Amino acid sequence: MSLQPPAQPGSAALAVPLITAARRPVWMRWPLAALRTARPRQWPKNLLVFAAPLTGSALGRSTAALGGAVAACVVFTLASSAVYFVNDALDAERDRQHPRKCLRPVACGDLSETHAVSLAFLCVVAAGVVGLFTPGVGLSLAATAYLAISFLYCAKFKHLPVLELFLVASGFVLRAVGGAGAAKVPPSGWFLVVCSLGALLVVLAKRFTEITSLGAPAAAHRPSLRHYTPRGLRTAQRLTALAMVAAYCTWAATESDPWTANWHLATVLPLAAALVRFDRLTATGGTKHIEDLLIRDAPMLCFELTWLVMFVTGLALHP
Repeated sequence: MSLQPPAQPGSAALAVPLITAARRPVWMRWPLAALRTARPRQWPKNLLVFAAPLTGSALGRSTAALGGAVAACVVFTLASSAVYFVNDALDAERDRQHPRKCLRPVACGDLSETHAVSLAFLCVVAAGVVGLFTPGVGLSLAATAYLAISFLYCAKFKHLPVLELFLVASGFVLRAVGGAGAAKVPPSGWFLVVCSLGALLVVLAKRFTEITSLGAPAAAHRPSLRHYTPRGLRTAQRLTALAMVAAYCTWAATESDPWTANWHLATVLPLAAALVRFDRLTATGGTKHIEDLLIRDAPMLCFELTWLVMFVTGLALHP
């Protein structure tokens, strides 16, 4: 088995992780390959399950709500890992032609496609078991919908323009819905609108960076990209950001308690600052993962933490 990915422009530098992996003991390579395929760097997405319990003020009032949210985080971490295993098994051949994705364990041969699918099955079973032991059916229904949509996306729908954007975005929303179901906190309609627009914003930014970083070959790796233009994606991204701020303000203003409404309206300031920063970071269309921009950029983290601290402080100080 060759340890080098297919020759690509600039692939010499990308081959370094494979060479490093080859120096590890044989007994470590398979577990590490399985872990890399599960995408630990993507797991922070699953913290969205805490969104509804937090905005509904349930986390501080009920131990059961906190426990349900934690269970939802575990379920969606397992479910999303299953999706990544299946996705990499199905896309192995296409990934081998990609300058970065060729380093994925299945594409480079560190993890067989059969093993990837088997691990996906085990993750689905484990997620189902945790879901069954969580009170109510909200979490199980949300996780089942997430898995069904995600597997259909991996198998076929990822190549359908526009629809694929909404299918990916739905995964974020279902996490929030699953967390709400597990914590028994009914989410408001405006809350779901804000989550949906935020998810769509991230997906649009991902597609923009793919087009601008790969150029003409982008469509070969993701056929749906031939139907998009950088200008169209940027325009859609900015309109979505504006709609998200408007929806957030509407959600805050419709709070029945005036004190809570005013405090929530104040939290729109760090949110808007984070969206402006996100727009600037994605404007260059670099090769960095969008997730890295959200959790590793210092100013972005500052704005996100400011929003969180303000929001939690508002809950704590409520008379």
